[in-house]
Amino acid sequence: MAAMDDPKGYYRLLEVPPGASQEEIKKSYRRLARTYHPDANPGNPEAEEHFKLVNEAYAVLGDPEKRDQYDRFGTVGNGAGGYGPFRGQDPFSDMFGDLFETFMGGGQRARANAPRQGSDLEAEVRISLREAATGTTRKVAVSRREQCERCGGTGAEPGTKAENCPNCGGRGQVEQSARTPFGQFVTVVPCTRCGGTGRVLSNPCRDCSGQGQKRTRREIEVRIPSGVDTGNRLRVNGGGDAGINGGPPGDLFVHIEVEPDPFFIRDGNDLHTQAVISFPQAVLGCQVEIPSLDGAEKKDLPPGTRPGDTFRLKGKGMPRLRGGGRGDLIVHVDVDIPKNLTEKARHLVEELAEEMGTPVQPSGFLDRLKTWLS
Repeated sequence: MAAMDDPKGYYRLLEVPPGASQEEIKKSYRRLARTYHPDANPGNPEAEEHFKLVNEAYAVLGDPEKRDQYDRFGTVGNGAGGYGPFRGQDPFSDMFGDLFETFMGGGQRARANAPRQGSDLEAEVRISLREAATGTTRKVAVSRREQCERCGGTGAEPGTKAENCPNCGGRGQVEQSARTPFGQFVTVVPCTRCGGTGRVLSNPCRDCSGQGQKRTRREIEVRIPSGVDTGNRLRVNGGGDAGINGGPPGDLFVHIEVEPDPFFIRDGNDLHTQAVISFPQAVLGCQVEIPSLDGAEKKDLPPGTRPGDTFRLKGKGMPRLRGGGRGDLIVHVDVDIPKNLTEKARHLVEELAEEMGTPVQPSGFLDRLKTWLS
């Protein structure tokens, strides 16, 4: 039914037609409240008075029940006095509450006794490189909050139950009002008696002291996939603290640290290792055994192999964490040059140097003396 000639001019004050939607009314109210707010118009009594009237209008039209009564009968309330500003509703608080919800990422205002997810936990696991290559399992010890077995999470001693809070009547919230120069503001806050739960315990559980949860040390088996590396983090769903008020449990996040390996150095999915050969092997060529994750690999080195030469064994590195094969094994060649030779070995090397026309340092004292005297 259309408004009865808008007797108090609420639609006119909010600058909306009688058929406007609630969203249009709220949008217009926000704009007008900002425009006529006393802080934006210091020393302007007309703006302050208009601000009060705008809030009075929104207190009625912003409430569907009161708006319907206003549209039907031209007034709101039990008597001829109608509906005074800010009585029973706080439109100004509603406006800024919506703004806070927008900027803080909220939707509906959270209730203290609403179900909430438990806290996440973290742990660290050290594994060897070979375990990282094949995958493994580990038992991780965590201290987490779990539902109390004695009271089943109610917080009350068995045979008793929680009761409605006498302070808030089980609502978990109480109203607080404050009178200001702009009218009476009413805010809703969590009840301090029950902490917002709406329930109080006359006989709390002796095991959990009424908390409904107890901290317990547990060993959780964690499956570690092949290919993990230091810095990877694994999620164990439901491995964290128990939820609150029937909410789901939190998760356990396991941080991986791969220990150094005596044979391999890891570079992403590739592995690096070293092959040490002798001088004759480097000159003449040889076959060497290379350590790998799959066992020893044999490789033929050509004659003339030099220190620092590298070769690559395809697919002999680390498995890729998300599938798709393996990296490579890169072998670095090092030539072992002996420092102490037998006389025979030294003589053979000197003959080789002479054959190759390569000058070398004289081996004996008499040879060095002859060189110095000549």
